[in-house]
Amino acid sequence: MCGICGVVGDNDPVLLDRMLDRLVHRGPDDEGTHRGAGVALGVRRLRVIDPAGGHQPVRNETGSVWAVLNGEIYNYRELREELIQKGHRFQSHGDTEVLVHLYEEEGPEAVYRLRGMFAYALWDRERDLVLLVRDRLGIKPLYYSVQPGKAGAAHRVLFSSELPSLLEGMPEWTIRPQAIADFLSLLYVPGPDTIVEGVYQLRPGEALKIARGRLEFWRYYRPEEEVFTHSEVTQGDRREQFLSALRSSVQAHLVSDVPLGLFLSGGLDSASILACMREAIPGSIKTFSIGYDAPEDRSYNELHAAKFLATHFGTDHTEAVLRPDVVSLLPRVVAGMGEPFADSSAIPTYLVSEVARQSVTVALSGIGGDELFGGYPRYLGLRAAARYASLPVAMRSWIASGAAACLPDGSGGRDMRGRIKRFLLDGYRPVDEQYLSWTTFQPTGWNAPLLAEGLRSAVSDNSARQNILNLFEQWPSPEPVDRAMGVDLQTYLPDDLLRMGDRMSMVHSLELRVPFCDHHLLAFACSLPGSTKLQGSKLKGFMRLALQDMLPKVIIDAPKRGFMLPLGRWLRQDLREMSQDLLSDQAIRRRGYINPSYAQWLLAEHQSGRRNFTDQLYALMVLELWHQQVALPTPCPPMKVGAA
Repeated sequence: MCGICGVVGDNDPVLLDRMLDRLVHRGPDDEGTHRGAGVALGVRRLRVIDPAGGHQPVRNETGSVWAVLNGEIYNYRELREELIQKGHRFQSHGDTEVLVHLYEEEGPEAVYRLRGMFAYALWDRERDLVLLVRDRLGIKPLYYSVQPGKAGAAHRVLFSSELPSLLEGMPEWTIRPQAIADFLSLLYVPGPDTIVEGVYQLRPGEALKIARGRLEFWRYYRPEEEVFTHSEVTQGDRREQFLSALRSSVQAHLVSDVPLGLFLSGGLDSASILACMREAIPGSIKTFSIGYDAPEDRSYNELHAAKFLATHFGTDHTEAVLRPDVVSLLPRVVAGMGEPFADSSAIPTYLVSEVARQSVTVALSGIGGDELFGGYPRYLGLRAAARYASLPVAMRSWIASGAAACLPDGSGGRDMRGRIKRFLLDGYRPVDEQYLSWTTFQPTGWNAPLLAEGLRSAVSDNSARQNILNLFEQWPSPEPVDRAMGVDLQTYLPDDLLRMGDRMSMVHSLELRVPFCDHHLLAFACSLPGSTKLQGSKLKGFMRLALQDMLPKVIIDAPKRGFMLPLGRWLRQDLREMSQDLLSDQAIRRRGYINPSYAQWLLAEHQSGRRNFTDQLYALMVLELWHQQVALPTPCPPMKVGAA
């Protein structure tokens, strides 16, 4: 695992060093650079594969091809042996060197041979070609910006693993107004755009070729192409195929020359990974869970189930019971993300990563299991919505405006009251709009404009929301459940969960691996219709049935679990003063993003206990903290700023 960056075209000789300085946390063990004619490559390295000899950048035998890699190529040993038999000479035993030799054999299409999580940059000097590539599901990040060249020169392209590093090459930059509106709606800025004008992310499964100043984008992978590709098989055969694919993925993700472990929540995803790890590893397995010490927060703990699994599989288990100082923790989490991001799951991920890094360099996580195999209540909600739609629209509208308005919001997490209320409130809408409503965060009950006038006039469209609806419509299945999972694979998974997992682990110099995001396992999952995944009207019904001989029955039958936190209570108590300061009338007016009375309404309703506005308040607090950390001096939008 590493952080990579570079400049293509005219460049400042010290720029690469400044960009690398912002990536030290991603690779504290080593630094490497290579500068050629019009190209500069840099890398900060975390030693995981071939710790002694895997220095980057790597080159081919003649020095005509160079590469830097962030991530891991899990099948590098097989590829290395194949390339040696074809006459290629290796200088290391690492996975990065495979890239240059495989490129010599197959060109840019070599990416099809790779199994892993990766973002890499490759420079072919003889062809004057730079290739930037991101893995199929977007596990590893890669940001870029194309800038005009000086005095008629070719365009300059900057790229980096993280946004703050890339901005070292942009002394002045402007916030993109639409990104603020999208962030407040989704809690993240959806790719390929970013918070900054002119800075983008490569899409999952996308490559950028830069040849003699000409840019060409290439989508080499699209998950919808995997749908229903498998021939019809029996239910028993499907279970065997699933177990085979899961075991293969976990086995591949165990490739490491340093200690590794597992984030263990006690839920089905991490439990299934642990079961496969135990089959492959006869010795010690390190597992990590966190809980909360305050008596009023213990209902959020998953420690009992995690400890049960750790005992069942005989792991070396670390159980951290925390009473975090959330006032000082929150700015660290925001700084670790490096960009506005308000999924509060980042907080427990930050904490468990901090605990795990004390004893391992690599940790596995169950991220991706919900999107692949039907783990979210909204999937069952969509199935129910199709039946509910048989009622007359007038009746559903009456329920939405009358009965549902009387129901409480719920306290978040697994509280069924809030889910029922949202279902009834949106029950008169088409199913795609219901899905959109359930995955966005614009509260009911506020009837004035939410955005301030300046931002409202600068935001020209609802492109992010429309993109979600388009993806829902385009997914190749008539079933709403399949479409919702397809949308989540392309939006929520890469832009929220994987982004969070990458940043919150790497801020502690911990490599996070996600076996459920293996593209072979994804191909199998996409071949299953939603009705099979939700077999028996249960979340992950198929997966539960397939795992019944590998996991204890109490785990198979348990409801969905995950790393959770009592943020709603914290906002009313521990974070009450901080929230009032960050969202004061003066602060809100200074930023110019939202109607000041909207913020005060959110605070008053939440702190009184009448409504649960945890997500909306947390998003506004994160945005203000991010502004303070990058020292934005003047109101937006648009905002032109200098480097922090």
